Amino acid sequence: MAMTGVLRPGHAQLRVLDLEVSRKFYRDVVGLVETGTDAQGRVYFKGCDERDHNSILLRQADSAGVDFVGYKVLDRASLDDLERGVREFGIKTERIAAGEMLETGERVRFQLPTGHLFELYAEKKHVGNGLGQVNPRPWGPSFEHGMAPTRFDHCLLYGPNIAANKKLFTEVLGFYLVERVIGPKEAGEPEIAIFLSCSHKTHDIAFVEHPEPGKLHHVSLRMPSWERVLRAGDIMGMNNVPIDIGPTRHGVTRGETIYAWDPSGNRFETFCGGYEPYPDGEPLTWTFDEFGHGLDYPTGKLHESFLGIVT
Repeated sequence: MAMTGVLRPGHAQLRVLDLEVSRKFYRDVVGLVETGTDAQGRVYFKGCDERDHNSILLRQADSAGVDFVGYKVLDRASLDDLERGVREFGIKTERIAAGEMLETGERVRFQLPTGHLFELYAEKKHVGNGLGQVNPRPWGPSFEHGMAPTRFDHCLLYGPNIAANKKLFTEVLGFYLVERVIGPKEAGEPEIAIFLSCSHKTHDIAFVEHPEPGKLHHVSLRMPSWERVLRAGDIMGMNNVPIDIGPTRHGVTRGETIYAWDPSGNRFETFCGGYEPYPDGEPLTWTFDEFGHGLDYPTGKLHESFLGIVT
């Protein structure tokens, strides 16, 4: 498919309670590649197969959660066009100067109806994946360090008015709805969860209806195979990383997964699999009474911690 407009998830800035503990965790246990520290003290990481300078940022804070998420667009013309569309939608935008984040160009930031800060940008320094641009090797040392996720895959965000988010993302930002979860019949079957893609992945971002704005459910890190998800689970066990769910398979997206907690209580996911949707496909619907299988297909269990704990 032609890739235009918004291309992919680009970065997420997480709040952590102890920066040095979190730096070691994401570098040595998760196995992200550390790429720098800026004047604000933020620590930068990327996945082993990501070419851009950064995708996960850590900031020392008094509470866990997410400050903002950013998505890369095709070029500066696309950035200008998308900003214009967001403003016409009725949402204010601001420009953040190039260099405010290490090796990252100018960003357009705005607040989603769910209360999350969302960014678009067109430029980030290409640092490569350590395998070379000519006659590259299939893998290198960073692909074997820790859990070694290949990239930042998606995030699931909780907040109010996901219907307005859906309208913004599908009508302005060029995403399309892949799957949805509808609520109980007695409530009129509202959409309580939506899974949106700007590519041919099952989701590049997802939202769940929640009364509190701006909440993080999880940041997802892509693994190249189910075997590597299971290896990540071994590493979690060896390092006493608390696990929320898994290893298991979702019914929603068909993804294979483990959810676990970082030292600050932020949930992260090691994820692989899923089918390959295209924009002309019909969205899949999960009813509330079957969502247990949507979440954890083998058991059909609605895990209380998964549904209720956010940062």
